[in-house]
Amino acid sequence: MFTKGINKRIKIILLVIIFLFLIIIIRVFYIQVFDYKKLNNLASNLWNRNLIIGANRGRILTSDNIVVADNTTTVSLVVVPNQIKNKDDVIRDLAKILDVNENKISEHVNKKSSVEIIHPEGRKLSFAIADKINNLNYDGVYLLKEGKRSYPYDTLLSHSIGYVGIDNQGLSGLELKYDKYLTGTNGAIKYYSDAKGNKLNKSSIYVEPTDGLDLYLTINYNIQSAVERELNNAISKYNADGAWAIVMNPQNGEILAISSKPDFSPSNYKNYDIETINRNLAIWSTYEPGSTFKIITLAASIEEKTVDLLKDTFYDGGSVNVEGARIRCWKAGGHGSQTYLEVVQNSCNPGFVSLGNKLGKERLFKYIKEFGFGSKTGIDLNGESNGILFNLDNVGPVELATTSFGQGISVTAIQQITAVSAAINGGFLYKPYIVKRIVEPNTGEIILENSPKLMRNVISKETSQTVRMALETVVAYGTGRNAYIEGYRIGGKTGTAQKVKNGVYMTGNYILSFVGFLPADNPKAVIYVAIDNPKGVVQYGGTVSAPIAKNIMIDVIEELNIKGSDYTLEKTYNWYDTKYAKIPNIIGSNIDDVKKNLKDFTIEYAGNGKIIKEISPSGGTYIPIGSTIKILLGN
Repeated sequence: MFTKGINKRIKIILLVIIFLFLIIIIRVFYIQVFDYKKLNNLASNLWNRNLIIGANRGRILTSDNIVVADNTTTVSLVVVPNQIKNKDDVIRDLAKILDVNENKISEHVNKKSSVEIIHPEGRKLSFAIADKINNLNYDGVYLLKEGKRSYPYDTLLSHSIGYVGIDNQGLSGLELKYDKYLTGTNGAIKYYSDAKGNKLNKSSIYVEPTDGLDLYLTINYNIQSAVERELNNAISKYNADGAWAIVMNPQNGEILAISSKPDFSPSNYKNYDIETINRNLAIWSTYEPGSTFKIITLAASIEEKTVDLLKDTFYDGGSVNVEGARIRCWKAGGHGSQTYLEVVQNSCNPGFVSLGNKLGKERLFKYIKEFGFGSKTGIDLNGESNGILFNLDNVGPVELATTSFGQGISVTAIQQITAVSAAINGGFLYKPYIVKRIVEPNTGEIILENSPKLMRNVISKETSQTVRMALETVVAYGTGRNAYIEGYRIGGKTGTAQKVKNGVYMTGNYILSFVGFLPADNPKAVIYVAIDNPKGVVQYGGTVSAPIAKNIMIDVIEELNIKGSDYTLEKTYNWYDTKYAKIPNIIGSNIDDVKKNLKDFTIEYAGNGKIIKEISPSGGTYIPIGSTIKILLGN
C-alpha cells in the first residue's frame, strides 16, 4: 500500500513536469516564430541610437516661380555623452568656439542621455564654426546637417509668409497655416551602442530625410514689388502711421499682391515687437471705410431701381439734417443741383444719405451683408477680422444715413476689395485666396490645388456694368482724377475716413484710401490702397492714395499686358494738374508734314534728311505736355 502511494505521486509529479516542459517548448516556439520580429525590434531599440538629419522645409514660390521662402544648409552640434572620453577638454574647446560659458556646454556633455542636442548654442551653425569643431576630432561629438529657413527678399510679403522658429516650425502666416504641408520628415544616421553608450562594431544605417511640399502662391512678384515700393515711399514721404494695399483678380478672387506696413524681417523676427509681426493690417485692421463704401450703396440703389443716375437729380446745399444731426458735404456750400451720377463723381455725402433713405435700412443692410461685410471672407491667411455692423434693430435714421456713406461701421481692406470686385465683375462674390497649389518638389505632382470659389451672385450684370460706368467717370471727372492714366480705362473711388479712439472721432487723423480697377470695361485687376494718418499733406484720399494706386496700376498694366483703349473718357483737368499728350505714330513721315502734330512737345533732332527714322519715346506713348522727344532723321 505504501509503495503504491509513492508510485502514484511520482507519476503525478512526472506528468506535471512533462506538462511544464511542453508549455515551455510551445512558448519558446511561439517566441521564435511569431514574436521574433517584435522582440527583435525591442531588443534593437535598447542599443539602437539615432542622429537626426533635419529635412528641408517646403519652399514658397510666387505664381511666376520666384522663390520667396527657401532653405539654406547649416549644421548643428550633437554629443553622445557616454562616448566622450575627455569631457573637460571637450567642454573647454566647444565653449571657446561657440563663445559661450563653459557651464552651458557642461550641462549638455554631462547630461544622462543617449544623444544630446546642444540647444540653442549649437544650432544652425555657420560652416566656418562647424569646420573648427570638426577639426577637433573628439569622440562623441557630431555635426549634423540641418536646414535653415531663408527669405531671399527679406521683408517682401512678410506678414503673409510669416516666419518659423528655431526648429523650423511655422509660427505665423502661411508658414503656420500650411505647416503640415511645408514640414518634411527628418532622416537619421542609425548606429548601435551598448548600455554604456560605446559604439558597437555594426554598420550604421542612413535614412534619407524627405523634404516638405512646395507652396505656389497666386502672388505676382513684380506687382508685389510695385506695391511694396509704393507703400514704402508713402511711409517715408508722409511719415504715416501705417499703410496697406491689396491687388486682386476680380474674376476669380486670386490675390496678386498684398502688403502691410510697418513690416518685418522674417529671418530676424525676434528684433520686432509682437504687434508688428502678428498684425497683417490688410486683413486684421478694422476701420470706418469712408467713401469707398459708397460703391455698395450705389450698387444696391441701381439694383433695386430706386434711382436713375442720369435723370434723377439732387440738390446739395452743403449739409443735410437727420433728426438733429447735421451731416455735411466736404465742399463748403455744397454742389448745388446735380444728377446722381454727379453725386457719385463728387462723393457728396448728403446725396448718398438720400440714396440710403430711398433704399431703407432693410434693403441697404441686406446688400451690405450679401457683399460680405460683417463676416470673414475666409482668405487662407491667419488673423482675419470680422468687422462691425450695426444691429438692424438699432438702426435709426442717423445710423442709416451714416452707413450709406461709410461711417459708423467697421470693415477690413480684404472685405472692401472683395466686395468691390463683386460690384464690378458682373455681380459675382468670390472667396479670396493666396495659395494656388501645393506641389511635391521632386516629381512635380500636384497634391492640392485651390480653384475659384463663387460664394453667391449679389447683383445683376446690368447693374455691375452701370457701376463700372459711374466709377469710370469718377476717375475722369470726379474726386479720383489723380488715378487717371492716359489711354486706359480706369474706374475707382476715393475714401477719407476719420479715425475713432475711445468712441470719439480724432482731430486731423484720417485713413485715406482709394480703390481702383482696370480696364473699366473688363476688369483684370482691382487695387485697394489705404494710408493711415499721413502728415504734412491735405488729407483726402484723392490727394494721397489715388496717385499711389496709379503708380501701382502702371506696373499692373505692364505685368498683365493690359492693352490701351481707343475709347477713353477725357479727363477734366484742374489748373494744377499735369496735362498729358499722346505722341503720334510718325515714323516714316516727312518731318515738314507732321510738325503741327508735335506742337505739344519740345523736339530734339539728330541726323540729316527729312524722313523720320526713329522717335523716342515711341509713338502712342502719353507724356506730359512740354516734354522733350528725340527724333532721328534720314533720307
